[in-house]
Amino acid sequence: MGVAIAPADPAPASDRSGPGRAHWLRVARETSDDLAMDAVAREQAGKAPFDEVSRLRESGLLTLLISPELGGGGADWLTAYAVVRDIAAADSAIAQLLGCHYFLSQSARFLTEPALAARIERQAASEQWCFGGGIARQDLPLALARTAAGHVLDGRQSYATGALVANRLVVRAVRPDTGEPFAVAVDPARNGVSIDGGVDTFGQRLAAGGSVEFDGVRIAAGDVLGSLSADEDVLSPLTALASPVGRLLSVQLCLGMAEGVLADARDYSRAGHSPWHPDWPVGSPQDPQVLTAYGELTLLARSAAALTDQAQEAVHGGLMRGEEITYDECAEISVVVAMAEAAASRAAQECTARALDIIGVPSAAARLGFDRFWRNARTHTLYEPVGHRLRDVGDYFLNGGHPPFILPV
Repeated sequence: MGVAIAPADPAPASDRSGPGRAHWLRVARETSDDLAMDAVAREQAGKAPFDEVSRLRESGLLTLLISPELGGGGADWLTAYAVVRDIAAADSAIAQLLGCHYFLSQSARFLTEPALAARIERQAASEQWCFGGGIARQDLPLALARTAAGHVLDGRQSYATGALVANRLVVRAVRPDTGEPFAVAVDPARNGVSIDGGVDTFGQRLAAGGSVEFDGVRIAAGDVLGSLSADEDVLSPLTALASPVGRLLSVQLCLGMAEGVLADARDYSRAGHSPWHPDWPVGSPQDPQVLTAYGELTLLARSAAALTDQAQEAVHGGLMRGEEITYDECAEISVVVAMAEAAASRAAQECTARALDIIGVPSAAARLGFDRFWRNARTHTLYEPVGHRLRDVGDYFLNGGHPPFILPV
C-alpha cells in the first residue's frame, strides 16, 4: 500500500514562525507533570475541570495551532499530537478535552473559506476560547432551519466533550429541507442553549462532557462553518482529510493511556514486591512472570507507537499537499490512521487491564488510582470502537474501497 508521507523528518519543526516544537514539547511535559501531581484526587473528586482548563490556557496550549499572525502559538499538527499524547499519560480526560478543542477549533480550516477561518481563529486567540462539542453523526440530528432572519438551531446532542467548560461549541446539524449536514459554531451563553452535566460515565470523568439542548437558538450566517456532506460532489479531498486528522487524536489518547499506566506500574513495581512471589523484588530477573508480562505490554505499546508514527507522517504529507491532495491519497492516509487506531486501542485496553494483574491486590486500593487508567481506556474505546475501522482496512486491502468520511466522536 503506497502512502502519501512527508518527505522530511517525521517530526519536523512547525513551518510557521513561533516558539518552535521544542518549546511546546517542554510546555506539554511541564503541564503533564503538573497534572500528574494530583491526578488521582481530581479524578475521584470529579469536579468540572475549570482549573485544569485554566492551566492549559495559561500555558498557551489552547492557542497552540493558531498562527502567530492571528495571535497563536504557530505549531503544527505533529506537535499537537505529541502534546495530547504526553498529557494523556498523566490525565487522559484532560487530554481528550484538549484534543477535542484542537480538532473543533481548527475545523473551519477544512470546511470554510480562509477569511472566515482566520476571523474565528483571531477571536479565539484574543479571547482564549476553549472549544467543545462534537460533529460526528448522531441518531437524532440537530435541525438547522433557514429563516428570513438567518438560521435557527433546535434539538438535543446527547454528549458533547467539554460542554461544561467551553467558550464555543461546534456541533453537527442537518438542514430539514435538504438533509445536508453542517458544522455550526454556537456560543453556549446564547439564549436557548441549555447544558446538562449529569452524564454519568465511569471513565473520562474530567472531560467535561454533557448533553446540550438547543431551543430556537439563532445562528448567524458566519457561524455556519461548512458542509459535512459525504457526497463527493460536495466533499473535497482536503475536507475529507479532516477525518484522519481528527481520528489520529484518538490514537494519541490511547497511546498516552498505555504508556502512562506502564510507567506508573513500573514505578510501583520497582518499589514493591511480586504478587506471585512476595519474597522476590519486582523487576528482578528472578521473577519471570512479571518480566514476561512487562515485555508483552511494552511490545504492544511500541508496536502501536510505530504504526502511529507512520500515520502521523501520512497525515503530515497530506496536509502539506493541501488543495492538491487527491481522493486516492486521502483514502490511503485514512487507512493508515485506521490501522493505528486499531493497534492503539488494543494497546490501551491490554495495558490498562493487565497492569492491574501485574501489581496484584494492591492495585485495588482507591488511593493509588490505577483503576482510573482502565476505566478511562475502556470508556474512550467504547465511544470510538475500532471494528468498523478494521473493516475499512480490509475493504481497502481486498477491494481498493475508499473508507467513509467518518469524524471522531
